[in-house]
Amino acid sequence: MKIAQDFRGSVIVAILAALFTLIAPSILEFFTIITLTQVIGLAILALSLALVWGYGGILCFGQTAFFGLGAYAYAVAATNIGGSTGAILIAILVAAAFAAILGYFVFYGRVSDVYLAVITLTVALILYSLIRRTSGPEYKIGNALLGGFNGTGAPPINSPGDGAAMLFPEHTFYVAMAALILVYLLCGWVVKTHFGRVCIAIRENETRAELLAYDTRLYKLGIFTLGAAIAGLGGVFFCVGVSRVTPDVFSLSQSALTIIWVIVGGRGTLIGPILATFALYYLTSALGAQQWLNTNLVLGVILIGFVLLVPKGVIPSITDWADGRRERRVSRSRERRMRVRRSRATAGTEAAE
Repeated sequence: MKIAQDFRGSVIVAILAALFTLIAPSILEFFTIITLTQVIGLAILALSLALVWGYGGILCFGQTAFFGLGAYAYAVAATNIGGSTGAILIAILVAAAFAAILGYFVFYGRVSDVYLAVITLTVALILYSLIRRTSGPEYKIGNALLGGFNGTGAPPINSPGDGAAMLFPEHTFYVAMAALILVYLLCGWVVKTHFGRVCIAIRENETRAELLAYDTRLYKLGIFTLGAAIAGLGGVFFCVGVSRVTPDVFSLSQSALTIIWVIVGGRGTLIGPILATFALYYLTSALGAQQWLNTNLVLGVILIGFVLLVPKGVIPSITDWADGRRERRVSRSRERRMRVRRSRATAGTEAAE
């Protein structure tokens, strides 16, 4: 029953998102639609970490490594093959393959969770440093120059099978929102499968899961690789929205922001980090437009406040509050019925006497 309710909730969220997708271009400005495509890419990144950390129990500080690899892989592939369809698939595969190789050595090497977080963050920072040093004309893959700290251009998405038919920003927004909705539903389905339930069991108690004869290394590797593939897809839409990809996609600040989105939205939920990404992105943009308040200071205060006051995140806290109210309402209704029954029983006894 609980699984069915969760599935209905995911479908309702997907329907609301689809309605927003249909009406947004008619009510929002052109620049806002372009910006939304970037934010959707970041929301997919947050969703990937929500899956890996919230349901797999794997704190990946360097989720941006796969995000950035997907962005660069798309830009390079689209430039060389002249089409976006194959380039998107290549971006997803590159991010997933890199995570599978890294995860194999980490999980089968029995690296602890703390060291895993440090290793993934280190990998992201290494990629950040390496890409920044590729500014010369000799640093290119096929026809695509890597560009160093200036980055490289990201070709727009085109119609499948027709590399010359580039999509307008409004159509790119439709594609990005469709991808976000599908990935959200995919993640919601995954966590309800046998694979997802085993991953949750490993998150709760890895030793107990091993005693039940589950190969915890394989399951952790599977959800880690899936999360990387999703992050790679997010990188595609981010760089398409920006029309460029730079080494900043691997930066420490981007890694920290991704963690903040998941913490604020709520671990153990999928919709929470998505909503937090949109809210905090536009909050950061608003703060960046003024001079008297430091943006990083505000984000730090928000993170500390949520860790201390709302440790579960916004969505789980709201859910717990609603469940508590519902339980109290049911309890009061039950008590009223019991009082009515007792009063009727007492009246019946007095009438009999």
